[in-house]
Amino acid sequence: MSGPAAIDSLRLLSYNIQTGADSQRYRHYLTRGWRNWLPHREQMPNLDRVAELARHFDIVGLQEVDSGSLRSNFVDQTQYLASQAGFGDWHSQVNRNLGALGQHSNGLLSRFLPSRVEEHKLPGNLPGRGALLAVFGEPGAELAVCIVHLALGQGGRRRQLGYVSELVNCGYEAPELQRLLQQAGLQEPPCRQPSFPSWRPWRRIDHILVSNSLQVICAQVVDFPLSDHLPVSVEIALPLNLQLCLATASQPLIAQSAEARL
Repeated sequence: MSGPAAIDSLRLLSYNIQTGADSQRYRHYLTRGWRNWLPHREQMPNLDRVAELARHFDIVGLQEVDSGSLRSNFVDQTQYLASQAGFGDWHSQVNRNLGALGQHSNGLLSRFLPSRVEEHKLPGNLPGRGALLAVFGEPGAELAVCIVHLALGQGGRRRQLGYVSELVNCGYEAPELQRLLQQAGLQEPPCRQPSFPSWRPWRRIDHILVSNSLQVICAQVVDFPLSDHLPVSVEIALPLNLQLCLATASQPLIAQSAEARL
């Protein structure tokens, strides 16, 4: 770890990588559905492609990663991407632990050392959804980054976003997301482009939301059709009083756990 880094902006990426499976048509959900449960020969080359994309960013939030089970050939995909893309810190949050059959996770890649990382279990009818919260900087001048992968149903998303707003996988127009923007003091999604499905996008279900106190320099959906989702990116201007420390060693972070209020 080194001292404070002098930077004036931060590049963030959010990407649902579908565990390294490549979907290019709706029919692939059927013909390639087995790739969600078993390793395949394209998986590691696909992860290498994701790593090449990720290396252009400072902080990357990942959804649908595997933390080391049969379907990933027992590779922790977050750790692998961190190593391949040259990130100093990484963390994976296992939200659905199926033992050797699956380690369904969120992931964080960071070039800066968080002051703390928290894992939160989100409420819902079925287990397996979580929020990974990383806080950077010192008290009084902090930047919080929260990575979530929400439920498919509206009722589950409403409960989960209600929880997150006290600490987004739904469309921007969804009322539960609008409530989050109001309750948490967040701006509307700065990128208006659709991100799903990647081969013919028409739905806006991937977002990077920022607080009203931050200035967005640019935002876009990245033309990278590998997963069934397209990545979304945002560059933000950093407040002058925020000090970030570069991380130089790739190692997992110690997480503080918190249970969701049901």
